[in-house]
Amino acid sequence: MSTFKNPVGPQPSKVYWRRRLVALLALLVFILVIVMIVSALGRANADGAASPINTTTSTPKAAGSTPKPTTSSTAKPITAEPEACATGDVKVVAVTDASSYGSDTDPKLSLTLTNTSDAACTIEAGSDVQKYTITSGKDLIWSSTDCQTKPVASTVTLEPGKALASDPFAWDRTRSDPKTCDSTRDKVTADGASYHLDVTVGKITSTDSKQFILK
Repeated sequence: MSTFKNPVGPQPSKVYWRRRLVALLALLVFILVIVMIVSALGRANADGAASPINTTTSTPKAAGSTPKPTTSSTAKPITAEPEACATGDVKVVAVTDASSYGSDTDPKLSLTLTNTSDAACTIEAGSDVQKYTITSGKDLIWSSTDCQTKPVASTVTLEPGKALASDPFAWDRTRSDPKTCDSTRDKVTADGASYHLDVTVGKITSTDSKQFILK
C-alpha cells in the first residue's frame, strides 16, 4: 500500500498522522494569511483609486510675488469733475411765457442755458450774475439789477446739448430806476406796444431778443 496512507517508521502510525495533521494545519494557516494580505492590498488599492483629486487647490505663490488686481464687469469707471464752461460753448436764450399779454396779466421772464460742446461743464449762473433788461426801441425800460436785493450765487452743471431753465418771475410792467426802488412807479405803455427782453449770464448775452406785446 501507499506510504501516504500507511506511514513507515519506528513510531506508532498515529504519531505520524498527528505530525502530518499539524503540518497540514500550519500550511492552511500560512495560505490563509497570504490570502488575507492579498485581499487587504486589493481593498487599499481600490480605496485609493476612488478618492477624487482636488483640482481646485491653488498653487502657492512665490515669496515676494505681487497679486494681480481683481477686475469686475460691474465696476463703474471713474470720471473726472466737469471743467468750467468756455464762453463760446454756452448759449443763453431769453424766454417769456407768452408772446402777448392782456391788461390784467404780467409777463413772466426766464432764461435757458444750453451747453453746445461735447462734454459736461460747469458755469456760475446764480441771480448774482444774471441780468434781465427790457427795451422798447432804443428806450431802456427796465433792468433786473436796478432794485435787486440779496442775489444768490449758484454753480450749475450743463450736460451736452441739454437746455437748463431758470425759474420764471413776473415783471410788473413798470420802468425801473435805482432811485425809485422804494416808491411807486408808473406803468409802461400798453395798447399793443412792443417790448424786447434780453438776458445776460456773467459775460454771456443772449444773441436774440425775445419780443412780446402788451395789450
